[in-house]
Amino acid sequence: MKLEKRDYDAIVVGSGPNGLAAAILLQQQGLSVLIIEGKNVIGGGLSSAELTLPGFTHDVCSAIHPMALASPFFKTLPLADFGLEYLQPVLAAAHPFDDGSAAILDHSIQKTAEYLGGDAKTYTSLMESVTETWPLIDEDALGPLRFPKHPLAMAGFGLKALSSATGFVKRFKEQHARGLFAGMAAHAIQPLGNLSTTAIGLVLLAGGHLKGWPIPKGGSKFIAEALAGYFKSLGGKIETGTFVNALDQLPSADAVLFDVTPKQLLQIAGHKFSNIYKWQLERYRYGMGVFKVDWALDGAIPFTAEECRGAGTIHLGNTFEEIAAGELMTSKGQQAEKPYVLLAQQSLFDPSRAPEGKQTAWAYCHVPNGSKQDLTSIIENQVERFAPGFKDRIIAKHTMNTEQMEAHNRNYIGGDINGGILDLGQLFTRPALRWSPYRTSAKGLYICSSSTPPGGGVHGMCGYNAGKRVLKDIFNIKIR
Repeated sequence: MKLEKRDYDAIVVGSGPNGLAAAILLQQQGLSVLIIEGKNVIGGGLSSAELTLPGFTHDVCSAIHPMALASPFFKTLPLADFGLEYLQPVLAAAHPFDDGSAAILDHSIQKTAEYLGGDAKTYTSLMESVTETWPLIDEDALGPLRFPKHPLAMAGFGLKALSSATGFVKRFKEQHARGLFAGMAAHAIQPLGNLSTTAIGLVLLAGGHLKGWPIPKGGSKFIAEALAGYFKSLGGKIETGTFVNALDQLPSADAVLFDVTPKQLLQIAGHKFSNIYKWQLERYRYGMGVFKVDWALDGAIPFTAEECRGAGTIHLGNTFEEIAAGELMTSKGQQAEKPYVLLAQQSLFDPSRAPEGKQTAWAYCHVPNGSKQDLTSIIENQVERFAPGFKDRIIAKHTMNTEQMEAHNRNYIGGDINGGILDLGQLFTRPALRWSPYRTSAKGLYICSSSTPPGGGVHGMCGYNAGKRVLKDIFNIKIR
């Protein structure tokens, strides 16, 4: 029987890092692939712009990329040939305390441990084990639930990773190690008492020791541009400026992959799905949102702790107890007065981001999903707490609440930048409990966004895994 001629072999809706990764993998196999992007520029969360003043380049969403160099898929791509250059801060991250001291994340486990006092040996033993294990399990850990290639290594990591950060941190006795781990685990954007929050902390620490936390020169948009450039060099096609709201907008294709969350997927293709699949998507849970501030500064942030002046990322929140209490309060719909703040200072290491003698800074805190409260003063007070004189260096600022975050990127439902809460109930079964989380109940329709395993972050593994499933299901091509 002769197959019907299609306009494309595959179409990818959305050009975030996962959509681009899926499209690249399919195009690498000689298929004809079209990416359709709603905005006039590609990249989704990978975008940069002059948000405050001319000459000051700010990352609109994602800024520091702990998983970009460590991504099992991205590290196979020749992105440097397409203009992408990563810069490494002196320190990946720092965590200041009220007493003027700080913990750090250095490439060296031993140097990091030197700041942890009586917990140095515990930290060294832990992270030597994790960094030795991670390269054996990274592709399985960053994919759907399946039998791993190295089951013993995965089991050893899983026993630690699936615990709550609140329980795991009990192995540390002193403030510095406990605070450092809190700042890492809080990237999970959920209460630290939730199971699996330890996984986020361990993966970020391991990434810092193995590959660093790099900054893309010129802005995060250059990651997207490099991915798109490579995709087009393979023969792929990208169309921008068209938001897909219905299937009949699309050209014909054997497979369509959606780099969207369940909410948009239901709007676009819900009529094609089985009742049980629709029921699951309708019950998909989104997590806390973020409120973000960008600053143009007349000089570097004057942190009291010298270590913070050489770090690309700063975690502001003082002790484990303070961070845990704030995250729990926010998850219950209340706003903490001293929230955990994630801050990046890219221009310290990338002079192209600001005019000579000036600096930029980027920060956000977690807020209840959909909150429209202005948290500018609260965030600035947290920075001032650890860097007296910071406010005097502000030349201009730009803010985004959860509504504005979602307007910029439709995947950020209620300001949720993770594509849905990454708790144990949605860690491997996002967006629905299925043999393959990337395959919908409708033939030829797939989801490849951060609402699938392994979730948020600039690693492309959601798209890569979805692309592998499409190749096997539709084109009988198996990628090992």
